[in-house]
Amino acid sequence: MGSTEDFDYSQVILQYSSGFLVSKVMFTACELGVFDLLLESGEPLSSDAIAARLGTSTTGMERLLDACVGLKLLAVELTQEGALYSNTDISNIYLTKSSPKSQYHIVMYYSSTVYLCWHYLADAVREGRNQYERAFGISSEDPFGAMYRSEEEMLKFMAGQNSVWSICGRGVLAAFDLSPFTQIYDLGGGGGALARECVSLYPNSTVTIYDLPKVVQVAKEQFVPPEEHQITFHEGDFFNDSIPEAELYILSKILHDWDDDKCRQLLAKVYKACKPGGGVLLIESLLNEDKSGPLETQLFSLNMLVQTEGKERTAEEYSKLLEAAGFGEIQVKRTGKIYDALLGRK
Repeated sequence: MGSTEDFDYSQVILQYSSGFLVSKVMFTACELGVFDLLLESGEPLSSDAIAARLGTSTTGMERLLDACVGLKLLAVELTQEGALYSNTDISNIYLTKSSPKSQYHIVMYYSSTVYLCWHYLADAVREGRNQYERAFGISSEDPFGAMYRSEEEMLKFMAGQNSVWSICGRGVLAAFDLSPFTQIYDLGGGGGALARECVSLYPNSTVTIYDLPKVVQVAKEQFVPPEEHQITFHEGDFFNDSIPEAELYILSKILHDWDDDKCRQLLAKVYKACKPGGGVLLIESLLNEDKSGPLETQLFSLNMLVQTEGKERTAEEYSKLLEAAGFGEIQVKRTGKIYDALLGRK
């Protein structure tokens, strides 16, 4: 191994070691409101001005801004008055709260919840279970009881999921032509962003969001306006309560929360409720068949370990779960993005 290779390998290790520092820079800039302030100001600002407006130290803010420049989240212009900072396109589009494609809420959920759970990744690997007890001092027996441990935490999670579907929803819903299905149930549909994308893409459809009563209440109050007549709600726990008849059931990022037995149990209920000729659409991040990647999905699977009872799976593994429930004609569409789609028919 030559010295150049030694250097290359060491750079990779150093980059991996500091990966969490990169995340924390973005989390902190979002939390303090840097990107929102620069958008609202309409002009570049000095670090002193930003620090004064946001109530921070000048030395700390200058270093944070410079790190954001290094990450291409901010641009800097050197003038006679000093350095002036402004947002780049990526931060204007994805990190400001007011943008239609804003990822602010999922970034904040990662910062306040996911990051703390990952502190105990070694314990999760040793024990094979989620780490809510260590991270937050609450029982890990019911993952969603832990995730929804307060209305504030539930709202944060729902807003985060909505932000994901604001940029990923249309692509996975268009992976198959769903226009033949007019009566759709979105199981665990949360804040309704995917349902809204669905009725926008398929205007002849109606979507019923099936979720826990407290989730439905927040969705109605915060996320789905009453004039959205194509979207209705059904309160219930899909593991313990009945699932009404429909033509298509959407399970978006649901099965990855649960072990194989729970998945089989849920899919069997869905199959029984499904109208003949109907189907189920799974939206998940698919692992390669040899589980060699994609890296994002491998990391998601570790996140399922620290936060839930589930894991990410291959297309073949999901297909077998669908077949065990009775579904056939299973089709898989890899979108080339983070989330993929499988369609099974009854």
